[in-house]
Amino acid sequence: MTSTPANKTHRVGFVSLGCPKATVDSEHILTQLRAEGYDIVSSYEGADLVVVNTCGFIDAAVEESLDAIGEALDENGKVIVTGCLGAKGDIVKQTHPNVLAVTGPHATDEVMQAIHQHLPAKHDPFIDLVPPQGIRLTPRHYAYLKISEGCNHRCTFCIIPSLRGDLVSRPVNDVLLEAERLAASGVKELLVVSQDTSAYGVDVKYRTEFYNGMPVKTRMTELCEALSQFGIWVRLHYVYPYPHVNEIIPLMAEGKILPYLDIPFQHASPKILKAMKRPASSENTMKRIKQWREICPDITIRSTFIAGFPGETEEDFQQLLDFLDEAQLDRVGCFAYSDVDGAKANELDGAVPEEVKQERVARFMEKQAGISANKLKRNIGKIRDVIIDVIDDEEKMIVARTSSDAPDIDGLVYIEMPENNHYKVGDITQVTITDTDEYDMWAELQ
Repeated sequence: MTSTPANKTHRVGFVSLGCPKATVDSEHILTQLRAEGYDIVSSYEGADLVVVNTCGFIDAAVEESLDAIGEALDENGKVIVTGCLGAKGDIVKQTHPNVLAVTGPHATDEVMQAIHQHLPAKHDPFIDLVPPQGIRLTPRHYAYLKISEGCNHRCTFCIIPSLRGDLVSRPVNDVLLEAERLAASGVKELLVVSQDTSAYGVDVKYRTEFYNGMPVKTRMTELCEALSQFGIWVRLHYVYPYPHVNEIIPLMAEGKILPYLDIPFQHASPKILKAMKRPASSENTMKRIKQWREICPDITIRSTFIAGFPGETEEDFQQLLDFLDEAQLDRVGCFAYSDVDGAKANELDGAVPEEVKQERVARFMEKQAGISANKLKRNIGKIRDVIIDVIDDEEKMIVARTSSDAPDIDGLVYIEMPENNHYKVGDITQVTITDTDEYDMWAELQ
């Protein structure tokens, strides 16, 4: 490796791929890098080495990660690989033998050891090199708050437990301290993430910890109640529909957390749900959705589904379409099933032809587009709170989101910028909805 002048700060490039949990891993590594005096740079040529945080969940993600590693090697030549792809055997080394090191996910210490080996830190850190909230990859006004790692479920289409291990919950006082620091730094929205948010605390038997002298159980309900004290938006993602999820709906109705629930139902056919090793009672699911809406009429329910799972017949798929009609979910995504290396579903009979998978995804999204359009139309004339994500001076447009919309995955609200604009990114304000389409809305400032 080429040596650097003694007075030159070491510079690290960083490529972050994958889900919000991987983003949090990236933020932890970046925070540690900055704490130890490394500069973070945004170009390959300006970096002394590059860290690539990979995703390895599905084939497309594996390909994207391998391409990103290859690009970093071509452009810079000195690359350390971390993340889920690093946990999938020797695929990285076989494809790119010249990488400096490979680690698995949530491996900040191992990544830093590799960086120290190939780019030793120049001096001991000063505490003020890093802001209290750490280094983040999200905009200043929202942040992901990861509350646990790993998963205890063994869904046949998923390899997360083999990549990230069984459930390990963060101490609730650590989570709340991080949330406090984020709120103090100006964050207006916390997006709570994990592999299974509703399982939080199961592994430690809901142990009681102390935060600011007050006892708090390591449990989703108590965590949500505690997070509400910071006076910012709190949004829940990846909630497995355990019975105790019912406990947080009143908190939404009271305005303590956002009335938004992200539950990946995956399918509606009992036969397919059983093959997936997911809860196999769509009747109970419908009953609970109705109960949630009775308690909190404004609740937004988001979900994701898989079409073309092995063994899925046209009858099974029709059950899924019928479920959409009945459930009238607010925000929905659908993916064509794809084999994941190491997943148990690969061993199942009844593979669905690729053209049938894609045709079913198209039919699914067409039906959901109609449902979404009808539901959004009901907002016309209503006053909604929005959080501003973008101020586009060139287009004279403000881009925002309602409490019903998570960043990057849900819809947007487009607002004409006023003549003397005083609004800024991160502001929460009120608008009147004037028009809608299948996924987005247009509004005027109040």
